[in-house]
Amino acid sequence: MPRRSFLAALTALVGSAAAAIAFRRDAGAAEEDFPVSYTEDEWRKRLTPQQFAVLRQESTERPFSSPLNENKKAGLYACAGCDTPVYSSETKFESGTGWPSFWAPLNEEVIGTKTDYALIYPRTEVHCATCGGHFGHIFDDGPQPTGKRHCLNGVALNFVPGPTSVG
Repeated sequence: MPRRSFLAALTALVGSAAAAIAFRRDAGAAEEDFPVSYTEDEWRKRLTPQQFAVLRQESTERPFSSPLNENKKAGLYACAGCDTPVYSSETKFESGTGWPSFWAPLNEEVIGTKTDYALIYPRTEVHCATCGGHFGHIFDDGPQPTGKRHCLNGVALNFVPGPTSVG
């Protein structure tokens, strides 16, 4: 490959990466309409700095840092932003990734998804359908019966011990 072609391709790749990163920063879940909605200042008052970074700015907590990763108790996992129950301990499994992982949400109506290009290649981002809070990503390497791995930030969730279903 001639040097000029290589440099042009490299420039295009770097430009695409920069655009994807800028797009990700500007396309936070807070820009959509959700049943529960607050201003940025209100969210900052309601959430810890780490919760705000993950739920409202689509950040990621360090792997193996969440106590929920090791939690084996029966109960429900609710959105830390609005308390909507979103996952059951019945679908939680040990993925070895360092983040709490589930093979399915309580039902498809409690979550929303969108395509995330933050790492250049497309990933499925998962968020709370009630407040738009960012949970993590969904991958196709989970256990049956779904084959999905909902890889979530523990700081985006609150665990409520007790029944494992809503109703």
